[in-house]
Amino acid sequence: QVDLVESGGGSVQAGGSLTLSCAVSGYTSMAWFRQAPGKGREGIALIRNDGYTKYEDSVKGRFTISSDAAKNALTLHMNDLKPEDTATYYCAVTMVYTSSINLGLFEHFGRGTQVTVAS
Repeated sequence: QVDLVESGGGSVQAGGSLTLSCAVSGYTSMAWFRQAPGKGREGIALIRNDGYTKYEDSVKGRFTISSDAAKNALTLHMNDLKPEDTATYYCAVTMVYTSSINLGLFEHFGRGTQVTVAS
């Protein structure tokens, strides 16, 4: 049983910043997904244990994913937030070595944390 818990969500004005955290380490690939109301869950950022990172186009240049094994932390720094970033955000992990932020590849998901961006 893997229990992932996200923290750091909240409400901000457009242009603001938030940092999300998830207590996890030791997996080959770790990612952040988000799900907006009425939409499917989409992968937005990936980091592998070899340092490789990948971002979905809508967050590239604004979001940064990082991991710190010593602190047992997976982090998503989000800058220049937009109303369309409003969603529930989930951390996810897998032992699969992947370059894809594909929902079906990730074995474990957190419970989610809400991010709301007001215009």
